[in-house]
Amino acid sequence: MAAAWPSRPAAQETVAAQLLGALWFVSVTTGPWGAAAIAAAGGEETLKCEDLKLGQYICKDPKINDATQEPVNCTNYTAHVPCFPAPNITCKDFSGNETHFTGNEVGFLKPISCRNVNGYSYKVAVALSLFLGWLGADRFYLGYPALGLLKFCTVGFCGIGSLIDFILISMQIVGPSDGSSYIIDYYGTRLTRLSITNETFRKTQLYP
Repeated sequence: MAAAWPSRPAAQETVAAQLLGALWFVSVTTGPWGAAAIAAAGGEETLKCEDLKLGQYICKDPKINDATQEPVNCTNYTAHVPCFPAPNITCKDFSGNETHFTGNEVGFLKPISCRNVNGYSYKVAVALSLFLGWLGADRFYLGYPALGLLKFCTVGFCGIGSLIDFILISMQIVGPSDGSSYIIDYYGTRLTRLSITNETFRKTQLYP
C-alpha cells in the first residue's frame, strides 16, 4: 500500500514554519546581546568592562544640546556616553573588584568625538552667501570684515567672488574666523576632513 504524501497546503505551512524559526534564530544571535549570549552559554565571562568586544555591550546615543547640536557634556572635543554590558557579564575594575551585570547597569563611559562651536550657524552662512554674498554679508557674518568690505565695494568681485565664496562655504571649506565649527544638525550633513602628515601615526593593519 502506497504511503500518503502530505497535501500541498500542509507542506507549505511546514516550510513557512521552518523559515520563521531560522529568521528568529538569526535575529537573536545577531542582536545587541546575541554575541554575549553565545559567549555566556557555557558560563559567565570575567574581564575588564573597557575590554568588552562589540556585541557584548550596547551604548546609548548622546544627549544633544539643541543650541549647539553637540553632546551636552562636550569638553575638549570629547564627550562620553554610558554603555551597558550584556547580561551574565562580570567585569573587573582597576582594583580587581568584580561586578555582575544583568543588562541594566552602566559598565563604563565610552568617549566619542565632538566639535567646538561658537554660535555660527551653517544654514545662516549659506543663506547669506547665496542671497547677500555680493554685499559681503557672508564674510562679515563669519568674522572677516576686511574681505566683506572688499566684496561690498566691488559688488562681490563682479559676482565671481560671490560664487567662489558660496561654493567654499557650502563645502564647509571656509568656516568662522575664530577656528570654531559651524552649528550643524548632529545627524545632518557634516563633512569630516581627513589628512595625513609625516607626524601621523600609521597603525599596522592586522588581517585574520
